[in-house]
Amino acid sequence: MARLTVPTMSPVAVARTVAVLLWALALHNTLTCRGLFWDGSSFLVNLLDHGRFHDFYAARAHVDWVTQAPVLLLAEWGVRDTRMLAMVYSAALFALPTAFYHFALVRVRRDPVLLAAVLAIVAAVYLPTSFFIVGEYNVAFACITAAMAVALTTDGTGRRDAALLLAFGLLCLRSYEATIYLGPLLAAAILWATRRSGGDPATKLLCYLAALSFVGAALVSAVTIFDYWDHPHFMKVRSTSVDFWRNIQFAIPLAGFLICAIAGFRRPAWLEGRGPLVVMGVIAVLLALSPWWRLVHGPSILYPPSHYVARQAAGMLLAALLVGMWLQVARRDPPRIFAVVRQPAVARRMVLLLGALTVAGAVPDIVLTRLWSGYVERLRVVVDGSKGMVRAETLPLHDWPNKLFFQDWSYPALSAVVSRSPGQSYVVSDQDYLSNPPFEPACGLLPKLKGYGWRG
Repeated sequence: MARLTVPTMSPVAVARTVAVLLWALALHNTLTCRGLFWDGSSFLVNLLDHGRFHDFYAARAHVDWVTQAPVLLLAEWGVRDTRMLAMVYSAALFALPTAFYHFALVRVRRDPVLLAAVLAIVAAVYLPTSFFIVGEYNVAFACITAAMAVALTTDGTGRRDAALLLAFGLLCLRSYEATIYLGPLLAAAILWATRRSGGDPATKLLCYLAALSFVGAALVSAVTIFDYWDHPHFMKVRSTSVDFWRNIQFAIPLAGFLICAIAGFRRPAWLEGRGPLVVMGVIAVLLALSPWWRLVHGPSILYPPSHYVARQAAGMLLAALLVGMWLQVARRDPPRIFAVVRQPAVARRMVLLLGALTVAGAVPDIVLTRLWSGYVERLRVVVDGSKGMVRAETLPLHDWPNKLFFQDWSYPALSAVVSRSPGQSYVVSDQDYLSNPPFEPACGLLPKLKGYGWRG
């Protein structure tokens, strides 16, 4: 088969471009207060009403402390503008995973194969599941990706790398239940990196402590899963985890990865030809056009709540990609497919294709964010123009695009946050809070937000 030669950007240039794109998305999402989506508004009002961390779920407390601290500090300093506080909360929620992915991109930018894997994680794990940015898994997945990037690129002699791994491990110690399988994977990679290279006793000690932290994260997750196994919320989550395919932002790139992986394992030489270019090119176009699929087929909509549903499948995909990164570095006698991928021309083409896929994935993210901004503005007009309780059922909840963002039990919190005078009016849904209860009971209460108000 003739080898395919196409002009490409350098891997370093692709890494820089994607990093700039991620920060631009984080800024856009901050300005539109996207951290308020679903649970985010309830978390924010609890922070402000009680003046302390909303860390009711101890297994994820470390992420909550880091992302909620800026809001508490500003509230302590007298800031009462809920719009500014919502922006700050959104900024913290988006900046942390963005910083971790930026770090990972910089760390592997000289290795096209590892860079391609990190780009795949950004395109197929982060962007398709981050509309629910308040979910601690966003930070956990990004931190674990950064940790793997360090473990695979360190020479084992620098205390700085060892200290970074320890810091990442401590953050992940209480972050998300997915560390039940991601934690041991990172611990094993860190121990492997420590054994394969030298290092003074202090550096090795830091690495061992980092590995222990990731093992501890797995233990915390295991205990949590055991304790909450029969909790109604957890039972509902388990029952919906197989519905990840409903998230078309996740399903489209996943389909492309599976096609290329199956074809590559069956015939590694396929990766050297036009096949991957055609497949991933089509996938990128489909992903970029996904916001307008509904014009042709009504049910094919981008649905932000499906980001939450797909997070477990995304965690499994993340684990598979991290294992692939590790094998790519560790195996001296790799399977034929790994040998083909290591070819400079193939690796550089993969980087370009996955960079293009990331850019395509940003399109539905931007479209959904603009729809969200309009939704918040319409809700603000309703709340500021009303008094007392407003029945959610009297609003066009099921019209486009309102149906994308509606959540019954968080409506009181969101309506209070966006109000000029919180407490003057609330939007409340007609439901018993039993069929669809909030995970934490305090999230279903009417917030006070005394002295606060949406400015501007």
